[in-house]
Amino acid sequence: MPEASVRGDQHVRGMARGGGLNLLGALLSQAAVFLIMLLLARVLGIREVGRYAQCYAVLSLAGLLSLSGFRAGLTRFVAVYLADSDAPALRGTIRLGLAVSAGSSVVLAGALAWGAPWLADRLHDPGLVTGLRLVALTLPASTICEAALAATRGWRTQRPFTFIGQLYEPGTRLLLTVLALATGAGLTEAFWALVAAGWSAALLALVALGRLVRRVPPARPVHRPRELFRFSTVSWVSSLSSTGLIWVDTLLLGFFANPEIGVYNVATRLVTVAIFVLAPVNAAFGPYLAHLYHRGDLDDVRRVYAVATGWVVRLSLPAFVALLVLPGDLLRVFGGEVATGAAVTVILALGQLVNAATGPCGTVLNMSGRVAVNMADNLVALVLNVLLNLWLIPAYGIVGAAAAWSASLIVVNIARVVQVRHLVGALPFTLGMAKGLAAGVAALVAGLLVRWLVPGWPWGPAAGLTTIVAVYLATVLALGLSREDLMVLRTLARRRRGVPPGTARVVPPGVDPRDRADGDPPGSGDTGRSGDGSSGDGGPTGSDGAGGGRAASGRAVSR
Repeated sequence: MPEASVRGDQHVRGMARGGGLNLLGALLSQAAVFLIMLLLARVLGIREVGRYAQCYAVLSLAGLLSLSGFRAGLTRFVAVYLADSDAPALRGTIRLGLAVSAGSSVVLAGALAWGAPWLADRLHDPGLVTGLRLVALTLPASTICEAALAATRGWRTQRPFTFIGQLYEPGTRLLLTVLALATGAGLTEAFWALVAAGWSAALLALVALGRLVRRVPPARPVHRPRELFRFSTVSWVSSLSSTGLIWVDTLLLGFFANPEIGVYNVATRLVTVAIFVLAPVNAAFGPYLAHLYHRGDLDDVRRVYAVATGWVVRLSLPAFVALLVLPGDLLRVFGGEVATGAAVTVILALGQLVNAATGPCGTVLNMSGRVAVNMADNLVALVLNVLLNLWLIPAYGIVGAAAAWSASLIVVNIARVVQVRHLVGALPFTLGMAKGLAAGVAALVAGLLVRWLVPGWPWGPAAGLTTIVAVYLATVLALGLSREDLMVLRTLARRRRGVPPGTARVVPPGVDPRDRADGDPPGSGDTGRSGDGSSGDGGPTGSDGAGGGRAASGRAVSR
């Protein structure tokens, strides 16, 4: 086998190992958030879901302002200074990033607590005041946790982020919310669950970071603010734009006093189930892309890009088909009146399907050094989304908001595909994707047939879901898996059962074998938490640049 092909196989296997832990964490995080939204809708009603979503939108935006772009900066410069064995600069960077982020978050939290009545009035809901003040109490904890976990990634490990950011924080919030609602408490106690989970997660994140820092030789910290701020400024603008794109529709619905904010957020919650795989796949894909592009291995860049896109599409398609066939049935799980959001779910599913099909194009731009281009894309998408929302919400309400979001996603992702094509000569459309889309069409037809044959049957939705998954998997297997697909599946199975004694691991070039446990090569960038909507400062999603991440509140759609 040619050397280039062997090297490409190594990168595909390494990407699969790195994505396994991320995928598991994202799945469990999404499940926890889904259950929180379901509980709030069923116990407290859909209006309280809307209040919860609006307050969390404020938390997400304020948290991003507090971080000032240091999330990506901390990851990058910690990795760089570790590689250079520059202990003074490493300690100074961590201290500076944490201090600025924590200080700015305290100032913003105070302003939010003081201005809560004014903001609640602008959102036409005085009942938001308490929630906004508890969100202000959570803000410093959320910011510190994000910054600390970002710094831990500089050690090329995903474990603190996954176990604290994706498992502990949402899991604890779910448990505390369940306990609060079980004792007859209301929305205020649900916000207190957010406060408790946030502060305990921040403490654990600091402990995890402290343990890693203790491995570094003692040294007097050296601060290099100009270098850190210069890099972080572009990242901050890009992340602010992407997070604004994620949350602007919810806030504008509040400003227009739309009574269906809760319905809208529950409908979008379902769409996140379909697209959640984008963030963990990009978390594993990004570092390899940066490594390959830096080496000039464009053939391998194109191959890894195609593999990542193919897996995002094929893992997402069954959920997309279910959303298109059974939107009303799925929404009724949250309560009867939520079924009116079926049109919102279908519109957003179409937009997110385009987002999945274009692959991690935002990550390609970021990891190839085109952060300014990605920032410009994010700004254009945000402006377009705001203008469309201002135009469509007054006339069409939540359906107009969904159309604005989907249109913005489609436009920015098509633009990114053109940019990536010009940059590396790669397109996300492959034979594997075509097979996945063919299987999706077969599952769609089968699901519609079941819906037509058993209308109104109580077990109809379950039968429809079972049929969609069965037909999709059968069609995928009938069309055949590619060599890369089999390689990824074997790698994940091998990781799950552990490597047998005496078996050597395949380690991509430039990767320290001691760090192989987490699957991330040097330079692993910030993959982001699905709780704020930006997993990597990549784009209007958070994961790579086109999808979104609302996990913490109920929307983790990779924008």
